Amino acid sequence: MTTLTDPAATGPTVPATSTDAAPRRRGYGRLWAGLPRELGYLLLGFPVALVAFVTLVTLFSTGVSLLVVVVGLVIVVASLYTARGFGMFELVRLGWAGRPAIRRPQWDAAAPVGDGPWRAFFAPFVDGHYWLYLLHGMVVAPIVSLFSWTVTVVWLSVALGGVTYWIWALFLPQGSRDVWPVEWFLDRVWPGGSAAVALDPLAIEVIAQFALGLAFLLTLPLVTAGLTLMHDGIGRGMLGAWRSEALERQVQHLAASRGAAVQAEDAALRRLERDIHDGPQQRLVRLQMDLAAIERKLDADPDAAKGLLSEARDQARDTLDELRALSRGFAPPLLQDRGLASALESLAARSPVPVELEWLLPTDAALPAAIERNAYFIAAELLTNAAKHSGASAIRLRLAQRDTGATGLWLDLWVTDNGHGGAVALPGHGLAGLDERVRGLGGVLLVDSPSGGPTIIGAHFPFTPVDRVGA
Repeated sequence: MTTLTDPAATGPTVPATSTDAAPRRRGYGRLWAGLPRELGYLLLGFPVALVAFVTLVTLFSTGVSLLVVVVGLVIVVASLYTARGFGMFELVRLGWAGRPAIRRPQWDAAAPVGDGPWRAFFAPFVDGHYWLYLLHGMVVAPIVSLFSWTVTVVWLSVALGGVTYWIWALFLPQGSRDVWPVEWFLDRVWPGGSAAVALDPLAIEVIAQFALGLAFLLTLPLVTAGLTLMHDGIGRGMLGAWRSEALERQVQHLAASRGAAVQAEDAALRRLERDIHDGPQQRLVRLQMDLAAIERKLDADPDAAKGLLSEARDQARDTLDELRALSRGFAPPLLQDRGLASALESLAARSPVPVELEWLLPTDAALPAAIERNAYFIAAELLTNAAKHSGASAIRLRLAQRDTGATGLWLDLWVTDNGHGGAVALPGHGLAGLDERVRGLGGVLLVDSPSGGPTIIGAHFPFTPVDRVGA
């Protein structure tokens, strides 16, 4: 059974998201909404920076002074790891303050897993991130945090003290006051102004304090947002991953993908060579021998020659059937003529186990020919494995498109069956070859097959639409 699902009716099952999208501009109301988190971040900033400063200076100075002995080297390494911990905590605090996530450094770049304990021990000395974290914790964070903490405390105190001055000013002793700041300021701006106004000095001061406090209170979200943004910029510059690291990882990923593609192609060629050798080639050798025997017996024993002709005809038919089966490993004409949807419909219809096809791709999806061909091969292999080994009575084949934003469009191909489960990707077997093929496309193969079923296998790989190639 084959069914096509209209994407317009169902909608995409995976929402399109973008993790690297630029944050929207915050309005004044949104600034007030983020004020509590930013105040918590800024007010705790200096105490945290002070603890980090004391800890790191103590550890690092002790380690440097003891470098002549082995224990000093250990203490210096401990100070670098401690600086990393404080730096990571600062990134977490920025996240709590509502700032966009900062990409963490790849800490195992200098000492990959499995390179031995000594490589891991000396890794902080050659990794520049550790020294930047130490510089941040010992120098930058204490200075910047003291400045932002002072500004925040002063601004908040003036704002709250001013707008509430009319409450607690009544409880202050007024008899001994000879100078009123408001009168003094008014007389400097307008000579004789305090006498001309002829108001109660306390009332004037209450009004002035309230106006000043209100001004500071209205600008408080702007100040906290600006100070938090300053810390965010410093954190991105000193505590975040470098762009060169992302480029290096991309190059490594592309190299691994290219290697996986070469291995997958080589394995496919070896399998095709083995299948041809074990199947059609042996039958053709047998056919050649039968034809030679027919030639010898054609005159002497026509009846025996007729029997051999019947066997030769069967051999030729079986050879043709095997060649047709092998040719399914190449792109079928239906895929080239009518596209991936029709080819998968035909593939599902030929399956010995009923297959439900869910086509969730947009009607204007322009898949490149290479992607369509690989998607067909992957689907054919997964359906064949499910029919042969899973013991399933029903299979679902689902294709969808996912827009990840920064990493572009991805094709999601899922095959689910209700069999007994237990599928694993063993080296040299079908799923391992599929994994190499998918990695060669820059994607990933996910296998979820618990004992007892069901089995869910997903192949996900990126693609560039035909209409965007070269754009």
